[in-house]
Amino acid sequence: MSQVVAITGASGGIGRAAVREFARRGADVALIARGTVGLENAAAEAREQGVRAIAIPTDVADADQVEAAVERIESELGPIDVWVNVAFTSVFAKFDDISPDEFRRVTEVSYLGYVYATMAVLKRMRERDRGTIVQVGSALAYRGIPLQSAYCGAKHAIQGFHESLRTELLHERSNIHVTMVQMPALNTPQFSWVLSRLPKHAQPVPPIYQPEVAARAIAYAADHPKRREYWVGSTTALTLIANAVAPGLLDRYLARTGFSSQQTGELSDEDQQPNLWEPADGAGGRDFGAHGAFDGKSRNQSSQQWVAHHYPQAAAVAAVGLAGAAALALGRRR
Repeated sequence: MSQVVAITGASGGIGRAAVREFARRGADVALIARGTVGLENAAAEAREQGVRAIAIPTDVADADQVEAAVERIESELGPIDVWVNVAFTSVFAKFDDISPDEFRRVTEVSYLGYVYATMAVLKRMRERDRGTIVQVGSALAYRGIPLQSAYCGAKHAIQGFHESLRTELLHERSNIHVTMVQMPALNTPQFSWVLSRLPKHAQPVPPIYQPEVAARAIAYAADHPKRREYWVGSTTALTLIANAVAPGLLDRYLARTGFSSQQTGELSDEDQQPNLWEPADGAGGRDFGAHGAFDGKSRNQSSQQWVAHHYPQAAAVAAVGLAGAAALALGRRR
């Protein structure tokens, strides 16, 4: 029987790439997002792999809609084995330039959407005492940066929620697993649809990775969910380590560089339609796909990710290398 995987934010970016990855592996997939164009196209791509796929337009900020989506998935595809929370929205602006309603909306989608989805699927997984929930996070779940206060706040909240839920499941000796994947800067369409009040076009902070790197990390985490979290990309690892060791120094560094590094040299597009209140790929909209506008600057691989996924082998190679170096040094001394 095929694995059943449900993915929020499935119409574009990380979610779209994750749909392709799980479908390629033979999983039946349920796709959840607000829009219809990207969602239906993503489902069609999955079906081309010979798997079942259903597209369910859903606003994850509405708990009732999420509950209905979970009910439909289980009735049409069967018990959900893996749930992946990806959906988010954001505002690129200084904190003073964000309205209370905008901040609330980002929080409802990017944080409470994870909570509502986890609530809905967890109670069904509890009946079976099995299942995996993957929370897609970010380096910004630990390290806040300028111009993204609403998004950083939501990611920090997800991190705390994830840790709390994980400890409860461990206490119960549950066979349900939750894990979190902390992402680096990614080349997704969000920079073409996010609400931005920046003078220049928004961009991810280089180095930038392709969404397929994220998708492979999500699939690996789903296969190995006993680990509490995964870091993707060397920049994520370096950022989290630096923040743990010298957060004040990092504050000052980001104050100097965080504004310019998140903007290109091009002026913002005044006609850009933000997806904060309505989906960017709504009725008559375009399919943004998985990739954003930075293909020429993005990496398809992450050596750090390979090491994280193969650390026993990497440790063995390192041990052999150290032993060889030690033997060589000893021979020279003789």
